[in-house]
Amino acid sequence: MRLSVLDQAPISEGSTGAEALRNSVDLAQFVETLGYERYWVAEHHGTPALACASPEALIGSIGAKTSRMRVGSGGIMLPHYSPLRVAESFSMLSGLYPGRIDLAVGRAAGTDPTTTFALQRDRRQAAPDDFPAQLAELMAYLDDDMPADHPFARLTQLPGRPERPELWLLGSSAQSGIWAAELGLPYAFADFINPNGVEIMARYRKDCVETPRSMVAVWALCADTDEEARRLAASAKMMFTLFFRGQLIPIPPVEKALRFLEQQAESLDAIPYKRRTIVGSPTTVREGIENVAREYEAEEVMVVTITYDHGVRRRSYELIAEAFGVTQRESRPSP
Repeated sequence: MRLSVLDQAPISEGSTGAEALRNSVDLAQFVETLGYERYWVAEHHGTPALACASPEALIGSIGAKTSRMRVGSGGIMLPHYSPLRVAESFSMLSGLYPGRIDLAVGRAAGTDPTTTFALQRDRRQAAPDDFPAQLAELMAYLDDDMPADHPFARLTQLPGRPERPELWLLGSSAQSGIWAAELGLPYAFADFINPNGVEIMARYRKDCVETPRSMVAVWALCADTDEEARRLAASAKMMFTLFFRGQLIPIPPVEKALRFLEQQAESLDAIPYKRRTIVGSPTTVREGIENVAREYEAEEVMVVTITYDHGVRRRSYELIAEAFGVTQRESRPSP
């Protein structure tokens, strides 16, 4: 089983988005030396908690500071963009970092309706829900197989050729799995958003028109002991609790989060929607990750972790790598 990283560029209380982005580059360099397979950065808008609003910008910086690991988007929220613009941007990244760029796309907005509308170039009306058409156009650019009579046929000569990104489809619902299977695309399921995706992944693997390639993304935090890991996880738990109430905050300090969770104990029990988290010592986290991978029959697990302290996040990924016996590799300067 391969291990990878999904980075949401968390912004800690009292810190800045700029510092969070620099932390992302630092973490990418660090986990490459630990032997992680790939490093994807998420797209989020309009929140004080997460800094990466432009994955391609951060991917470029990470690509320049790493040499072996695959780097990509987790993902590009395609409804916001022109497929040509996405194809050109990731073609350029592929030309700069050959054989290392992933383009994972999703249908979700990654933000609230107001911010979604603000991201539109044409605001006379809401953008159409035409994701399948967008995805088909994007694939035509990347594969250089736009029909000859199509008005955009000449635009498939992308700037980074002959290099190209590897296209993945992201999802947390049944429809995404159906599309991935029909198109023969590799599929990454966000278990940390929807922990009920086992049947969705099974259907994808059964119906995929090409050899299926699957990945599951899980939320995990590892520390030396179960007790310490649960304590450190309080920061993310407080942030997500308020998020589900419509309140957006940066990642709070651990002690502040512990006080909040203690005061809110009764109301937290009443929350109907709970995300799966894997929190504990190296033994606990390894067992939890292995169980999820087994459920999904996934060849690869992508781990997302949010902590208040950047050093704690680094240490969590280090402990997980050690627990799985991931081989450490030397990081070489990029050409």
